[in-house]
Amino acid sequence: MAKEYILIVDDDPDFVETVSMLLESRGYEVGKAYDAFEGEASIKKRRPDLLVLDVMMPKKSGYEFCKELKGNDWTKDIPIMLLTAVGEAVPTTTYSHYEGMTTEAEDYVAKPVDAATLAEAVERLVSR
Repeated sequence: MAKEYILIVDDDPDFVETVSMLLESRGYEVGKAYDAFEGEASIKKRRPDLLVLDVMMPKKSGYEFCKELKGNDWTKDIPIMLLTAVGEAVPTTTYSHYEGMTTEAEDYVAKPVDAATLAEAVERLVSR
């Protein structure tokens, strides 16, 4: 049986590496992208079984990227987990909880997140 392929899109390289190691240790194949444009290029090369998507990124936010993916027939069925520290940043940024709740993402997980919680959320989304 083929391994599930999970694409992580986050502008924090340390976070991407940490999450990649966690998911790989649990048997997933992991792709990495560091902004929405790299994520889009990666998806065109290989459609993931799950997308772990940061919200606060330069160039294009995760909210915008999520809306684009959910509006595209080829990518609308990819489960998306928005993983973000927006809660801590709401007073100092233009990001809002409302934006997160109005996306069509399948899950919305706050950073920092512990490994067990993240792994459980990934397993739930991949097995649906």
